Amino acid sequence: MVNSKNNQLKKSLGLSFNIAVLIGGTIGVGILRTPGTIAEMLNNYWLIIFSWIFGGLFILIGANSYAELATMLPKAGGSYNYIKRAFGNYAGFLSGWFDYITNAIPPAFYCIVISEYIIILFPALSNYATIIAISLLLAFVVLHLSGVKNGSAIQQITSLLKVICFVALVAACFIYSDLQLPSVEKDNSVFQIGLLFGFFKSLQLIIGTYNGWNSVCFFAEENDDPGKNIPKSLFSGVLLVIAIYVLLNVAFFYVLSVESISKSSLPAADVANIIFGKNGGIIVTVISIFSLISILNAFMMIPPRILYGLSRDGFFIEKGTMVNKGGTPIIALLVSSLFSLFLICIGSFEVLFSFAAFTSIIVWGLAYFSLLKLRVTEPDLPRPYRSVWYPWTAIIAIITSIALLAGFIYSDSKSFIIIVLITIISYPFFLLLNRKRK
Repeated sequence: MVNSKNNQLKKSLGLSFNIAVLIGGTIGVGILRTPGTIAEMLNNYWLIIFSWIFGGLFILIGANSYAELATMLPKAGGSYNYIKRAFGNYAGFLSGWFDYITNAIPPAFYCIVISEYIIILFPALSNYATIIAISLLLAFVVLHLSGVKNGSAIQQITSLLKVICFVALVAACFIYSDLQLPSVEKDNSVFQIGLLFGFFKSLQLIIGTYNGWNSVCFFAEENDDPGKNIPKSLFSGVLLVIAIYVLLNVAFFYVLSVESISKSSLPAADVANIIFGKNGGIIVTVISIFSLISILNAFMMIPPRILYGLSRDGFFIEKGTMVNKGGTPIIALLVSSLFSLFLICIGSFEVLFSFAAFTSIIVWGLAYFSLLKLRVTEPDLPRPYRSVWYPWTAIIAIITSIALLAGFIYSDSKSFIIIVLITIISYPFFLLLNRKRK
């Protein structure tokens, strides 16, 4: 395997990048779209707000565990490093590729959606959607080939603009004075099977919307002080995302009723049309584009780090560890970008995208188990940060992960079957790679 100094990632990233990549890699257009679907399934103001808070608390508890894991093993690729260390090569291989697939699909999706929003602003470009999407992908490939510092700068600028846009939207909703907060509707059907199904489907959407909260951990190896920066950025970034998500939902319900939002495919646009008049849709489109550029930049950086780590451990080609002068894992970036290009051209990645929450929960759950096991088997490993209220927070995270996984299986059995098939098929590939490694 390639282990020369020329193929080491550079320690050029700091706290500001960490917070920016967490916010940029998490907040997307999902929060502008999902409130309508969730309102339709739950139809209860307090249950909807509780669901967003519950999802946020689950992520916050997870951040507590990941802060210890990422500072204990600050390696490129994030979760699979901890799982491999705790449970062996196959567990690392499988979780690494699950994590890679989950994070390699979004760039194609975001390129296509950005092109669609650009066409909304400029209808004359309607015949060029695919060309715009491919051009965006190529532009970001060139940006990241130029080096990590340029990608980091773009991430910090776009994430800041994104936060400003969302805070402004929340403020505009509360400043709007023609309507009062709608009366809270009482719903006694909380324990009905139909609503239970809707609750788990809603949580699946919410977890998907929060997905990206652990983005910081993929870049731990490139951080100039992971022991201090990773815990700070995880907690501050996650708390900021939770605040924006919950406040945005409350703000939407301040302007429109639960019923109105439940009938909307893009609640943010409906709210903006009421507040800003006929320009509301344009404002939301611009916010969406800023939001998507930020998240696209983050997801152009994440998959190559996972692939770099997998390559270094012999779970992908040796050349996957090649790093250019700017600190970019160049082969890993090009392979991931070719995959994105393929998905843009065929446009049939939605089935894969739908089970991102599934694979995320599996990987996160295994990572929480890793924390428990490594505390027992390797108590002397340096731990710059130690999980607060250990082991109870890790146990709560594991139990919640299992409960959510069971709920997702109940509400989305097709995605579960796909994951089982991928797991079965993966083992022969692992054996083949393992033989080559030896």
